[in-house]
Amino acid sequence: MAVPATKKALLLSFLGFGFFVLVASAGNFYDNFDITWGDGRADIYESGQLLTCTLDKVSGSGFQSKKEYLYGKIDMKLKLVAGNSAGTVTAYYLSSKGATWDEIDFEFLGNVTGQPYTIHTNVFTGGKGDREMQFRLWFDPTADFHTYTVHWNPLNIIFLVDGIPIRVFKNNEKNGVAYPTSQPMRIYSSLWEADDWATQGGRVKTDWNNAPFRASYRNFDDKSSCSRTSNLTWVSCDGNKNSWMWTTLNNRQMGQMYWVQKEFMVYNYCTDYKRFPQGFAKECYL
Repeated sequence: MAVPATKKALLLSFLGFGFFVLVASAGNFYDNFDITWGDGRADIYESGQLLTCTLDKVSGSGFQSKKEYLYGKIDMKLKLVAGNSAGTVTAYYLSSKGATWDEIDFEFLGNVTGQPYTIHTNVFTGGKGDREMQFRLWFDPTADFHTYTVHWNPLNIIFLVDGIPIRVFKNNEKNGVAYPTSQPMRIYSSLWEADDWATQGGRVKTDWNNAPFRASYRNFDDKSSCSRTSNLTWVSCDGNKNSWMWTTLNNRQMGQMYWVQKEFMVYNYCTDYKRFPQGFAKECYL
C-alpha cells in the first residue's frame, strides 16, 4: 500500500536514528519494571501480575520501566487509593532525562472521602510544560481497575481512559510548536505526598491516620511500541508496518472526547486568562 507523502517524510526522519527496533512484551512486572525507591513500600505479587505502591508518613514508593520508548501505545490498569486520599498523588508518566527533557503525564490527585479524584495531564517538550488539563472521572477509580493509556506517535499524543480519549496534543512542529520526537522516555510511576497543592489547592491536608495508602497496577501492555533496553542503541520504527504509528481520532472518538471535555474537564491551560495574561500557548490557537 502506498504511503502518503507526510508519512514518507516522517519515516525518512526515523531512518536517521538507525536500527529499527519493534518490541512486543506481555505485562509481567518482573520482566518490565524495576522498583526504584520506597525501601520495601512497593512490591510485586501474583507471579509478576500485580504491583503495588504504598505511602506512609515516612516515605512513598515508585518504579520505572527497564526499557525506554520512542513512540508507543502504553496501557496500564490502575486501582487508586481508596477512602480519604487527600494530599496523595499517584503519578504515571513517561519522561526522558536532562535539562531539556520531554514528558507525558498522568497524575491522579486524591481527595477526601466521597469527593472525586482529579486527573491532571501535562505535556513537556524541551523542559517546558505549563500545558495542564484536568478532569474528573465518570466512575469511582478506587473500586476497581481501569485502563489508562498514553498513545504517542509522530502525529499526536492521545490520553485515554478505558479506551475513551480525554485529550489530544497534536504535532504542530510545522507551526512552531515543540513536540517530542527524538528523546526516548522511560515509564515511571509513584505514590507520594503533595498536600501543599494536590487537594483543593492545598487546603485539605493528608490524614496520616489513614496510612498506609495503596495504589495497585495490573495488565501492563506495550505490545504496540518501539523501545530499547540500552542507551547504546537508537530506537526507531518502520512506519509502513505499524498502523498505531499513524493513529489519529476518528469521528466517533472525537465525539467521545468532546463529551468528556464538556462534562468532566475542570481546568484547561488554553482558557486560563489570569495565569497567561500575555496570551496562550501557540497550540491553543490551532
